[in-house]
Amino acid sequence: MHIAIVGASGAVGQELLKVVEERNFPFDELTLFGSERSEGKEYFCKGKPYKVRQLRHGDDFKGVRFAFVSAGASVSKEFMEDITRFGTIMIDNSSAFRMDDSVPLVVPEVNAGDAKFCPRRIIANPNCTTIQMVVPLKALEDISHIKRVHVATYQAASGAGATAMTELENQYRQYLNNEHIVVERFPYQLAYNMIPQVDVFGEDGYTKEELKMYHETRKIMHSDIVVSATCVRVPALRAHSESIWIETESPISVENARRAFERADGVTVIDDPDNRQYPMPLPATGKNDVFVGRIRKDLANPNGLTFWCVSDQIRKGAALNAVQIAEYLIR
Repeated sequence: MHIAIVGASGAVGQELLKVVEERNFPFDELTLFGSERSEGKEYFCKGKPYKVRQLRHGDDFKGVRFAFVSAGASVSKEFMEDITRFGTIMIDNSSAFRMDDSVPLVVPEVNAGDAKFCPRRIIANPNCTTIQMVVPLKALEDISHIKRVHVATYQAASGAGATAMTELENQYRQYLNNEHIVVERFPYQLAYNMIPQVDVFGEDGYTKEELKMYHETRKIMHSDIVVSATCVRVPALRAHSESIWIETESPISVENARRAFERADGVTVIDDPDNRQYPMPLPATGKNDVFVGRIRKDLANPNGLTFWCVSDQIRKGAALNAVQIAEYLIR
C-alpha cells in the first residue's frame, strides 16, 4: 500500500500525518508532496522521517493507491490527471470537484456507499461546516425527513489555514502589547472581534461558504432539504461551532433526538445544562467526533428542533474525514 499526501506542510497535511499514525492506517510507502517552498522539509510518521518532494507534472503517482490532496482548488484541478492516470484514488479536500456530478461527495457516517462509484477516481471531501452539520442531521433524518435547516456558524481561524491561526495569535499579542496589528488573512482584525463574512459575497447577498452548505448538504444526503446559513468568523483558534434549527415533516421529541444522537456514529452528546455541560471549541480541539448539545424544541415551530454542535475543523472537517473514506474503500 503506497499512499501520498499533497500539501503535506499545510495545516490539513500535518493533521493527515497525525491521523494516519493514530489510526494505524495501513501503508508500506508514504510520499509527501508540496510546493517549491516546502521541498526538502522533513516530517515524521510512525517513527520514520519523510522528506517533502515538489509536486510536478509526470508519473510520480504511479503505484500510489490513495492520494490525500489538500493544496487548494487550483492545484487539484491542475494535477488531477497526473494523480489519477495510473489508477490512484484522489481524495480531494478542496472545493474543485464537490459539485461535479461525476465526483462523489462523501461523509462516511452519512453516505459512505457513494465512494464506491467514482468513475474519475476522484472523491471529494465536503466543506468543513457541511461535514459537521450533516453527521448529526443524518441521525434525525432517519426518524423524520428534514425539510429545512437554518444554521449560524461560528468559524475558527483554522478554517483559513495555518497562516491564519498564526495571524490570530500574533494579533492577540500585538493588541496586548499596544503594537500595530497586522491584518493579512482576514478582511479585518479578528482578535477581539467577529467578522460576518467567510469567503466572497454573491449577488444574492450570500457568501460562497453559505451556499456550499446549501448545495453540498443536498448532494450528500440525496435530499430536497433546503439550508439557509449565516457564516461568521470568530476569534477562536481551532474547531468550528454551529447553532442549528431544523424543521421535520413530523415532530421529533427532544428525548428521541437525544437517543438518536447518542446512537449515531461520530457523534458525542454533551447536554447537561443544569451542570453547564455543553460542547465548546477548546475541549473539542484535536478530537474526532462532532459534539452535540443544547438540544431543545424550537419555540417558533411545532415541527422544529434546535441544537448546538462543535467539531474540530482540521480533523473531522478535513483530515479525518478523508482518511475515513479510504478506510471504507479498503474494507
